[in-house]
Amino acid sequence: MSRPLRARTPATYHDDDVERLPMLRALALNCTLKPSPAPSSGDLLTSQVLEALAFYDVQGEIVRVVDVDVKPGVETDMGDGDEWPGIRAKILAADILVFATPTWMGNMSSVAQRVLERLDAELSETDAEGRPILSGKVAVTVVVGNEDGAHSITAALYQALGDVGFSIPSQGGVYWNGEAMHTTDYRDLLETPEKVASTTKTLAANAAHLAVLLAERPYPAP
Repeated sequence: MSRPLRARTPATYHDDDVERLPMLRALALNCTLKPSPAPSSGDLLTSQVLEALAFYDVQGEIVRVVDVDVKPGVETDMGDGDEWPGIRAKILAADILVFATPTWMGNMSSVAQRVLERLDAELSETDAEGRPILSGKVAVTVVVGNEDGAHSITAALYQALGDVGFSIPSQGGVYWNGEAMHTTDYRDLLETPEKVASTTKTLAANAAHLAVLLAERPYPAP
């Protein structure tokens, strides 16, 4: 299910922060375990990332993966009602992938792991010139949770997304962890922490910058 953008206490932007860039598209995959319409902290932080990207003329949408029937497997289409091909089409049409996951028991969600497994199929897919089909696309990460694990999750996502062809920009991840052994969620905060807001702003600037560079100067064909 696609989700509208919504944000709270965004970072402050100014017109002189960066020159205007060509129109780009971003797809955000929220890998929460909570089906819609349940509130999701991942939705909130992801929407803030999309709002930050919008400053650089990046149009975006959020798909909550758990609302879609994504079959297990490592093919582009597993058949029998598999709805992954629809998500895959959105990924291929986007310039930037925003990959969001909660932290569960110190690890990414099972939904996030399934998405990575489905992306494994792209290792055998190439463009007309023989480049990996995802090699011209940028990926950034979003991790939320009220327990530790964000650094290891981000590292695992960087490796997996880079392996299938995405390029990761400098400082291309943002996360929030609540206090250990407590139950406060990101969406419960009265305002966005300054460090999260500034990191989100940097992530967006670097992602948009890299996406334009890759569009103008693609990786060499093999």
